[in-house]
Amino acid sequence: MKTQVTIRPETVADVGAIDDITAAAFRTVAVSNQTEQFIIGALRAANALTISLVAEHEARVVGHVAFSPVTISDGSKGWYGLGPVSVLPELQRQGIGTALIEEGLSLLEGLNAHGCCLVGDPSFCGRIGFRNIPELVHEGVPPEVFLAKPLRGVVPHGVVAFHEGFKATGPQEGPGRV
Repeated sequence: MKTQVTIRPETVADVGAIDDITAAAFRTVAVSNQTEQFIIGALRAANALTISLVAEHEARVVGHVAFSPVTISDGSKGWYGLGPVSVLPELQRQGIGTALIEEGLSLLEGLNAHGCCLVGDPSFCGRIGFRNIPELVHEGVPPEVFLAKPLRGVVPHGVVAFHEGFKATGPQEGPGRV
């Protein structure tokens, strides 16, 4: 059964809920360093959140997705990284994460983005059109979990680097932080 949600841009009032949801969503993920909420904070502090959406269910924020620019060694522009994406554990597998990602991709297309990439589960992300593209690599990440979705134009060839915010290991100072 799919849970009905409203998807909207994040507001400053959502920051605490986003942190809590993200920490909860990744708490039991074996490949996580439990830094995803700090990554979002670092991206926010650096004004690198191109798109940051929340999902609301029954007037409560229950999910979040972030999109930020990436660089590609061949100089290609207009590509973005997806992540983290988080849904409260008790509401996972109900279509909320998919709805957040699809809305974010639609907004990226409206920005004339050329594509989006992520590190994630191919069985989940493949359903949304992400796939491994051998011409794009992310150093240190196995190719089977580094996935991309071209949105327009030629697919670049090169090494993809996510924003420096993805190296965050602790809380950040910045807008919306208490």
